[in-house]
Parts: sequence; structure tokens; C-alpha cells
Amino acid sequence: DFPNQINNVVAFPGIFKGALESRATRITKQMKLAAAEALAALVSDDELCEDFIMPEPFDPRAVEAVAAAVAGAVQG
Repeated sequence: DFPNQINNVVAFPGIFKGALESRATRITKQMKLAAAEALAALVSDDELCEDFIMPEPFDPRAVEAVAAAVAGAVQG
């Protein structure tokens, strides 16, 4: 019912995991952009369509991909 719920379910677990594991003291714009790019990369060009632009809410790849991207943004 609320558009932001998808963000909460798909992105936030990985963002917080990456931030905690890299001991970040704040969530930066670079971290958020890295998370968005990591999520976008999980949808292949073949899968991309009007009804499928981002991973499903409980895609098992999402948390690890986002966490790695966020940790990389902290160190980069």
C-alpha cells in the first residue's frame, strides 16, 4: 500500500548490514547510490521490463549484493 515499503524490504537490510560490518558511523549518499546500483545490477537486461525493474522483495541475492556495495562505498 505504501511505495516506500519496497525500499524498506529490499534495500535497508543490505544497507545496514554493509554499514555495520564496515563500522560506518553514518549512511552517506555514496552508500545509498551504491546500494541502488547493486540492486539494479541484479536484474539482467533480458529480465528488465515494464513490470520488473528491481529484484523481488525477498530475493536472496539482494542483502549480500547491497551489503558488499555499501561496504565498498565506505572504504572507497
